[in-house]
Amino acid sequence: MDSLITAAAQALARGDPLGALKRVALRDDPPALALRGIAMAQLGDFVRAKVLLKSAARAFGPREAVARARCIVAEAEIAIVSRDLSWPMAALEDACATLDAHGDHLNAAHARNLGARRLLLIGRLHEAEQMLSATDPALLTPPPRAAHELAVAGIAVRRLQTLTAATAFARAAAAAKAAGIPALMAEVENAAAVLTTPAARLLAGGQERLLLLDEVEALFLSGSFVVDACRNLVCQGAATVTLATRPVLFALLRTLSEAWPADVSRRTLLARAFGARQVDESHRARLRVEIGRLREEVRALADITATSDGFRLSLRNDHAVVVLAPPADERHAAILALLADGEAWASSALSIALGASPRTVQRGLEELASENKVLPIGRGRARRWVRPPVPAFPTVLLLPGPLPID
Repeated sequence: MDSLITAAAQALARGDPLGALKRVALRDDPPALALRGIAMAQLGDFVRAKVLLKSAARAFGPREAVARARCIVAEAEIAIVSRDLSWPMAALEDACATLDAHGDHLNAAHARNLGARRLLLIGRLHEAEQMLSATDPALLTPPPRAAHELAVAGIAVRRLQTLTAATAFARAAAAAKAAGIPALMAEVENAAAVLTTPAARLLAGGQERLLLLDEVEALFLSGSFVVDACRNLVCQGAATVTLATRPVLFALLRTLSEAWPADVSRRTLLARAFGARQVDESHRARLRVEIGRLREEVRALADITATSDGFRLSLRNDHAVVVLAPPADERHAAILALLADGEAWASSALSIALGASPRTVQRGLEELASENKVLPIGRGRARRWVRPPVPAFPTVLLLPGPLPID
């Protein structure tokens, strides 16, 4: 490898893409194309970066499997940063295996970090954790070690393990400082802000207040009967009942929980759960059916008893009933939670991450755009959606794939 290629690679490792381009901008040999692609990616021109990296991968000969694999890893990183979740991750796995087989364990570890980040985005936490466990962070140089610790922290945050997350963020900050890359230090700082940003509202006894993530964790560990309106589930201790696919049942449970220990009238329940403006016998019959289904779902945790006017939630112990709601009530809060990371998302990527149909996501984006809460960038297949980060907006509990407290 000639001196200019070496110098350009060192500049990229320091986070200096302009310094790298000064050395290889006019060259079209495969190593230069690859370095130019990485430099353009660091500058934010992902379209040009992908073209250059694909050209470099094609130009490397059959004996240059490691170089091709490194180009594929760089393409995968661009796909993840640009939220192209449909990019074929099997190619990343093959590249990782090639790098390991040829002794390039550092870039193989970087490939596993990228795979874990994608799994984290779509809520597959256990698989992400398994992928990270194959790497010993002590053997990594500072930049990939920071990325590794950020992924570890992200998993801990989703699982509401705030002490583990804080420790991982501290290790990531130390690694980023050792790397001396300002962009990496800023990424770690922005990610760690999740620990000091309100994550939910606590509704109990007619009062409400904002909670930080560690307070949410403590609430779940307290033994309280927690109705989680961020993820549509109910928890008490180690017992969890999810109603994510039963919105009517969850609406009934939330209404009963907000009124606890008082009862709730049938008229109020019908209005909250069904949107009924006038009550007739068919509405009452449907309410009886849905209350029966709700009793069956939560019978291990609580009872629902009929009163003269409506229904009441009754616990089988002396713990309190609390409702955990998003800091801001939004119709499409899950979409906004993903967009709050500041990256530009394609509607197809949002659909994959949320497990929702593309049309449902597109309708949500159009409604949010009409309210000036999201902005489209580009046209056609290149269209992306962005939203500047908003203080006090939830970015954790609404994300896909959270796990209950053990």
